[in-house]
Amino acid sequence: MIDRRTFSAALVTLGAASLISTSGKTATSNPVKATNVVLVHGLFADGSCWSEVIARLQEAGLNATAVQNPLTTLPDAVASAERVLAQQDGPTVLVGHSFSGMIVTEAGMNPKVSALVYVAARAPDAGEDYTALAKTYPTPPATAGIVFDGDEGRLSEAAFLRDFAGDLPTAKAKVLYAVQQPFQKALLSGKTTNAAWRSKPSYYAVSTEDRTISPDLQRFMAKRMGAETIELNASHLSLISHPDEITQLILKAAGHLA
Repeated sequence: MIDRRTFSAALVTLGAASLISTSGKTATSNPVKATNVVLVHGLFADGSCWSEVIARLQEAGLNATAVQNPLTTLPDAVASAERVLAQQDGPTVLVGHSFSGMIVTEAGMNPKVSALVYVAARAPDAGEDYTALAKTYPTPPATAGIVFDGDEGRLSEAAFLRDFAGDLPTAKAKVLYAVQQPFQKALLSGKTTNAAWRSKPSYYAVSTEDRTISPDLQRFMAKRMGAETIELNASHLSLISHPDEITQLILKAAGHLA
């Protein structure tokens, strides 16, 4: 159950989040008011990872839908988001966590998408080799915890608890580990053909204690896209450990906050 007084207070303050930069895109300062939010999950997860944020968005009166990313190939993943976007009526904020920043960057070209929100997410340029970009930063510890069974990959329990969900209670992290969706190797080789952040208002939540994607890489991508950026003292799963701040950022992207 959401404490309404606590959540209402979160809507008028950044709380633990600190504002870092503001996009040069004029639309970011005066965002289109959106009533829909589409949320996409990344690796080692499924759509339920957005549950805490969805509850808060619904409390604020928005229509929120989580995409069930198949984690097979990038085209398949983009198509899954496009199908959900097609069901939206009116302006929609597209939100991506982790790997799904690739999907947001590509599917965000959809004319229904009014703004993009990246949560500790990949944000490649069009045609960019994200793996090569990531290698210019220190390798995050979670990488060593990926195990493969043929072409199917997942995160080991030890790495999941320590490097993916490090700021969550152990019991909760173990539940999330149990429902993680495996991914296909082919997914990792995909490249975006568009970069929606070059034309759409963009927002970014950096996780400063991230052990899955380098925080400095996150800062680089956020700065490059001119995103309005917050920093959270969080693991890779800030959407679960800091749902109030993530929700507030989405509401701002949707034009529901000054």
